Amino acid sequence: MAFRSLLTIFTLVATLQGAFAALTRRVSCPDGVNTATNAACCQLFAVRDDLQQNLFQGGQCTAEAHESLRLTFHDAIAISPALEAQGIFGGGGADGSIAIFSDIETGFHPNIGLDEIVELQKPFIARHNLSVADFIQFAGAIGASNCAGAPQLAAFVGRVDATKPAPDGLVPEPFHTPDQIFARLADASQGEFDEILTVWLLVAHTVAAANDVDPTVPGSPFDSTPEIWDTQFFIETLLNGTTFPGTANNQGEVAAPLKGLLRLQSDFAIARDNRSACEWQSFVNNQEKAQAMFQFVFHDMSILGQDINSLVDCTEVVPVPAPVQGVAHFPAGLTIDDVNIACAETPFPTLPTDPGPATSVAPVPLPNQ
Repeated sequence: MAFRSLLTIFTLVATLQGAFAALTRRVSCPDGVNTATNAACCQLFAVRDDLQQNLFQGGQCTAEAHESLRLTFHDAIAISPALEAQGIFGGGGADGSIAIFSDIETGFHPNIGLDEIVELQKPFIARHNLSVADFIQFAGAIGASNCAGAPQLAAFVGRVDATKPAPDGLVPEPFHTPDQIFARLADASQGEFDEILTVWLLVAHTVAAANDVDPTVPGSPFDSTPEIWDTQFFIETLLNGTTFPGTANNQGEVAAPLKGLLRLQSDFAIARDNRSACEWQSFVNNQEKAQAMFQFVFHDMSILGQDINSLVDCTEVVPVPAPVQGVAHFPAGLTIDDVNIACAETPFPTLPTDPGPATSVAPVPLPNQ
């Protein structure tokens, strides 16, 4: 796939859509406050405000925001054209099945821990006239908007809800190999999500924390700035790890460079795989890319299994996130000498080191705590 051409087309379409929206007559919403380019989007203003006030603590990049974004992937990726070709149906991608059939799907091993955010979202779903499929993707986009430096993520309405639960085994696990993960994402997207786009999807780990990979250290973030959508995740995943006293390394987890971080085995391996290592390194000091590539790939992930021609684009309802805070850097006490360089094609970017002694990273409070 010609990614540069693809991105150029995506950027051009976004620009034209923005220009078209500016020229199109807007409709007044029934609330008497908001206007929209399509009346179908009016209902989302109330959903957005409810989420911000009552789930995301007034618009914060909290664990609820992190987990809402994570939920979008776990719902959408559970689709398999390969299984459907064998006559095994169920799991329609971004169809809300993880919440509709939560008694089944949150019991799947890779979904353990998501029952918390599913249960927190259910009252919101009940009081708004929105499909479960639309709600899950919209809540993820709103949650991400609270993280400084994030892109404005796509929001659509019109998805069809699931009538069957997804089969088990369709969500990648932290202990899966790059081959397994690349193959799973390629199947789910009918070949669109290759090794490069897999790295783009993993940008989401910049605002992620684990609450189920290692139960002894709940809420351990994947980088040192889990409240900021920056590129520290790509830097810190490439640093050499240390086994800190009292820290367990469970299945799917490898030694991390800072005390308090949890590094997934799958992230560690993809960052060093010869098919993805250079793409991984390209994010190290490139905030614009970390925004644009995830914006692109989230758009396509959020409509897996749905007919784009039946959906209404309501991205305008999603707040534009605040600018990124800080600059890409090595954590205190670490330098280029601590980098496990896996890409031989381009030099590793020159980065400053934070002053002071090495520090530990605090856990992210789990949802509803």
